[in-house]
Amino acid sequence: MKLQKIGLSGLISILAALTVGEFRLIPNSQFKIINSQALAQTQAQRKAEADRLFYQGIQQYHSSQFQAALQSWQQALIIYREIKDRQGEGWTLGSLGIAYFSLGDYAKTIEYAQQQLAIAREIKDRQSEGKALGNLGIAYDSLGDYAKAIEYTQQWLAIAREIKDRQSEGKALGSLGNAYRNLGDYAKAIKYTQQWLAIAREIKDRQSEGAALGNLGIAYRNLGDYAKAIEYAQQQLAIAREIKDRQSEGAALGSLGTAYRNLGDGAKALEYAQQSLAIAQEIKDRQSEGGALGSLGNAYFYLGDYAKVIEYQQQVLAIAREIKDRQSEGTALGNLGIAYNSLGDYAKAIEYAQQKLAIAREIKDRQNEWKALNNLGLALSKSGNLPAAEKTLLDSIKVSESLRAGLDDANKVSIFETQTDSYVKLQQVFIAQKKTNEALEIAERGRARAFVELLASRLALSASVPTTINPPNIQQIQQIAKEQNATLVEYSTIGNETLYIWVIKPTGEITFRSVDLKSLDINLPEATEGARVSAALGTRGLNDRDTAIAEMIRGTREALGVSGDTANRQAANPPASTPANSRIIYPKLQQSYQLLIQPIADLLPTDPNAPVIFIPHKSLFLVPFVALQDPTGQYLIEKHTILTAPAIQILQLTRQSRQKVRQLSLPNNLVVGNPTMPKIGTPPRQLPALPGSEREAITIAQLLKTQAITGSQATKASIVQQMLKARIIHLATHGLLNEVKRRDLPGAIALSPSGNDDGLLTSSEILDLKLNAELVVLSACNTGRGTLTGDGVLGLSRALISAGVPSIIVSLWLVPDAATAELMAEFYRQLQLNPNKAQALRQAMLMTMKMHPNPQDWGAFTLIGEAE
Repeated sequence: MKLQKIGLSGLISILAALTVGEFRLIPNSQFKIINSQALAQTQAQRKAEADRLFYQGIQQYHSSQFQAALQSWQQALIIYREIKDRQGEGWTLGSLGIAYFSLGDYAKTIEYAQQQLAIAREIKDRQSEGKALGNLGIAYDSLGDYAKAIEYTQQWLAIAREIKDRQSEGKALGSLGNAYRNLGDYAKAIKYTQQWLAIAREIKDRQSEGAALGNLGIAYRNLGDYAKAIEYAQQQLAIAREIKDRQSEGAALGSLGTAYRNLGDGAKALEYAQQSLAIAQEIKDRQSEGGALGSLGNAYFYLGDYAKVIEYQQQVLAIAREIKDRQSEGTALGNLGIAYNSLGDYAKAIEYAQQKLAIAREIKDRQNEWKALNNLGLALSKSGNLPAAEKTLLDSIKVSESLRAGLDDANKVSIFETQTDSYVKLQQVFIAQKKTNEALEIAERGRARAFVELLASRLALSASVPTTINPPNIQQIQQIAKEQNATLVEYSTIGNETLYIWVIKPTGEITFRSVDLKSLDINLPEATEGARVSAALGTRGLNDRDTAIAEMIRGTREALGVSGDTANRQAANPPASTPANSRIIYPKLQQSYQLLIQPIADLLPTDPNAPVIFIPHKSLFLVPFVALQDPTGQYLIEKHTILTAPAIQILQLTRQSRQKVRQLSLPNNLVVGNPTMPKIGTPPRQLPALPGSEREAITIAQLLKTQAITGSQATKASIVQQMLKARIIHLATHGLLNEVKRRDLPGAIALSPSGNDDGLLTSSEILDLKLNAELVVLSACNTGRGTLTGDGVLGLSRALISAGVPSIIVSLWLVPDAATAELMAEFYRQLQLNPNKAQALRQAMLMTMKMHPNPQDWGAFTLIGEAE
């Protein structure tokens, strides 16, 4: 439960500086009075009166007397228009927009900023033009229209750089940082805010320096790095005290309180919130006073004292109504609803959520409209009104999806991470009403949406604009299963409580099973107080992923000895040698089988050649499905032909990719092994050579009737060009996971450096390629892993499928050099006998396990996408 005004001191300081802070009263000596004519004298007097009113408005604004400031500026505007002072008119319009922003009326902010922009362009005032664009950007950011926010702010930044206005350049960068933070893209938020900080220090703008430090603290707090959040807030506090900026001092104290609250230190949270409140009351800043009272309410929420929460939020509400701050009014109402929901008073929770919703819709605040609908749906669900909860949560999802419209792929992924809760709640509501098919539609709608839209646009399903492709309905899901001629198994994890499983047979028959996760014998780590409250509020963050399933998978990987991420294919040596043909029992693999397979075992095909496609969710992407063991010790790959996919709808699109590449029917195959390795890290260290990979490549090249490219010949520049013309691509080298991250995408393939390149083919570079390969095999470590998100795994596998490849084989851990070479050679031998890639991989695994019975040696690889 978090008042949105808290922690926005950096944003408000940017706003204030856009127009209000730039005004300078022009002395009468500078007025042009010609021949003391009465008309000119009257004109000068009128201008002086307008200037006085404008300056009066500034003082009123800075003391949070927003209504009084509006009156002063409206009077000034009348005079400026009367005397045809276009510059004064533009300044005043901008100031009126800022006042309406502070009152939460963003539509009016935009209206006045657009008028200011028109005048600035007319009189060719580039600085005012930039500031008007900045006001528009911040208003659209507050409305949740992040695409427009970024567009306007980038225009402001361009003008600031053109006219060499370093202060405005810094503030534009800070505004971009705020927009990306609201999108959930904290890496970009930090990058832009650090640039703002550097400029502020260069030009010795101590107030902006403090605001930038404060915003960095908020970004790190959102990332769950509370130590850094405290460090930056303390630096902001020191600067505020040095320059005697009491408002920023109060904001820094509030940020410190929030960080300590997230750490579970309720006493310190209260202490800092009370200090922040005292300052706001001392300087008579009613808006900041409301924010500080809200922070106190938040602290008591974390302490479980809901009566105190209500007491403080009522005070916030009173102040918001007094100063007519509609957004803060809505936020206080929403927080009251959450408090009553926690008390079990669902009637009041519903009432307050409805009031927040009405305000959000009135001021066209889509972000808060989504939050209000989400919380209203939860309260309705808990009250037992499931039909109303269903409708409300569906409305919530529609609004959240509208917030993603127009964003690029990376930002769609980031913002979706903050929106997943509505999809989970709606699934629960549908299941409670025994609407299992409808719940499946929502489970599918709530995964890999950005991936689906990206892939659809790459397949030219739309024009040059980003594709919006509708999620599949039940009939389309059944049709996809039929076209794949496969049994689809879709999982959905519902917190630490439940696992939902749907099985869709090729005949169209759909069966739902539910598994109680409380039955798992797993010791979960103690949740932080912040995570506990996040769960209660339905606002899960990046650090709330340690569910029972995640712990089970972590234990499974540790039992296999594959929990490391080091980028060394040879490092994955098996434990003590195991006799060939012996059967090893892994209790952790059996536990995973019991949870994931046993509940649906009777629904899976009896024909071992019939494909089963698993659609994992969250941590389940790390499960080696092929290696799961039944109670007798038999591996799942011995019973079934197995594939995986990020979403059911992705299968529809990879099928189209397959049809497209088959029409081209490229004749060339590309096989690479053991390139001259690049250097990584600081200080740079060369990756070790892989002689087994070289032997693997030579063997496979002979099978594919081509020449293996090895050593210094396997340069990145050369290989990338050949990838564009290859039907099958096999890369036997090092795979890197966390060591390389470009454009926020982890993962890279090691090739030979040449010229100015470093030899690393990254996920972001693959994403930009247009490949026509039918199959890509990454015979390397961790190539199927990446950043786990609600959109699936961000990394090499997603990049390759987005680049147009319908079938890829990747690994889930560090693979051993020798056993991997044998597995891959056998895969291509089987592929020559049977073009079905999934069946060929299954047979290769069965053959390899005879000589290498440890699943660490053969169980890492998975086929994603198309079998044929």
